[in-house]
Amino acid sequence: MANPSPGNSITLRVAAPSSFTATSELAAAVAAAGAAVTALDVSESHHDTLVVDVTCNTTDEDHANRVKDALNALDGVTVQHVSDRTFLMHLGGKLEVVPKVALRNRDDLSRAYTPGVARVCLAIAEDPAAARNLTVKRNTIAVLTDGSAVLGLGNIGPAAALPVMEGKAALFKQFANVDAWPVCLDTQDTEEIIMIAKAMAPVYGGINLEDIAAPRCFEIEKRLRDELDIPVFHDDQHGTAIVTLAALVNALRVVDKKLSEVKIVVSGVGAAGSAIIQLLKAQGAQHIIAAGRSGAIHSGEKYDDEHRSWIAANTNEAGFSGTLHEALAGADVFIGVSAPHVIGEEQVASMAENAIVFAMANPTPEIDPVLASKHAAVVATGRSDFPNQINNVLAFPGFFRGLLDAGASDIIPEMLVAAAEAIANRVADDELNASYIIPSVFDPHVAADVASAVAQAAANAAAASTAR
Repeated sequence: MANPSPGNSITLRVAAPSSFTATSELAAAVAAAGAAVTALDVSESHHDTLVVDVTCNTTDEDHANRVKDALNALDGVTVQHVSDRTFLMHLGGKLEVVPKVALRNRDDLSRAYTPGVARVCLAIAEDPAAARNLTVKRNTIAVLTDGSAVLGLGNIGPAAALPVMEGKAALFKQFANVDAWPVCLDTQDTEEIIMIAKAMAPVYGGINLEDIAAPRCFEIEKRLRDELDIPVFHDDQHGTAIVTLAALVNALRVVDKKLSEVKIVVSGVGAAGSAIIQLLKAQGAQHIIAAGRSGAIHSGEKYDDEHRSWIAANTNEAGFSGTLHEALAGADVFIGVSAPHVIGEEQVASMAENAIVFAMANPTPEIDPVLASKHAAVVATGRSDFPNQINNVLAFPGFFRGLLDAGASDIIPEMLVAAAEAIANRVADDELNASYIIPSVFDPHVAADVASAVAQAAANAAAASTAR
């Protein structure tokens, strides 16, 4: 699945003989090397030489080197420099702190800082709830990780996780105007993580747990939810579950099948898989088989962790004990949140007619989506370079916007369902088709719709609690 991607975009500064065909020859050479040209800019023009910046998408570092070699092989052409556009974007980080108020003179300083700030401090000391209105708390969340399960990269540690957390914080701001800050902890001890999160909680209106390995992430989330008065959301679990449910609702509409009737096979029983199964069950799915590395999870086996035990007790009612490949025979839906290339074309061909395949492992899916599309009616991935990108950015910015707007202190299942429905409803009936089951992450209405739905679910829960 070697598709050129903007994630591997490079700019090559090339000196070439001056001619009317110079740029077209450069573009042809890059294309022949398998890269996708996105820009050609003449930066210098001399009587005998053109200096051209050639920007293109490649598949990886080796491919970039092949593109460079292809250009150098042209008569009179020299590649002077190669820039990796992804690394350039990350130089110096992707975030900054900008004051919301002007500090122009002594008058401003006296109110923003000493002596005036003391009055605000005393007001909060007298009424701690006032911090939500008088500080950044009302619009700020922590994006907290220990670096133990970063994207598809694994346990790479807190420093290496920071670029991802920065990106996450940027997405919160871009899509929902939520101020988020990366908190990368140099510990993978459950108790230490819980202690640190609790100690820093006064600054934040919520905590987004990110890229913490299972099963540790389950304990951390549960404890923090029980012990804090701000919402704690594990995006790898619940964000993934929300967008998966939204996509599946619309995919089932395309193939005219019902959630309660379809056979669903889930590959991966970590944080994402467990949360997806729980949300699907809550929405009425009746026939789910979950598979880990050793095969199907079933009630005839004993499991050490409570989440696999829950899956065993609440899915696979027939007690199927075979492999993932065997489980897919006759299945209507495959949901992959596991590892690259765990299934092949043969397994998709064995599924039911009008099958649905969600191969969401990143950056390399469980199956090449091009191969899957030969047999499945609807195919989705987590990648931006294929149709039907199931991306958590559809959920988490608006979800936290709704939590903060509602002043919510906890997260309930009704909020997850409301968010999924809001995302699914952004695809109109006349837009819905096999290649468009979920809105674009750049749909400007998604975050607002999700925020409104979550805030309403919070209001409904509060009203029901008051009525009791």
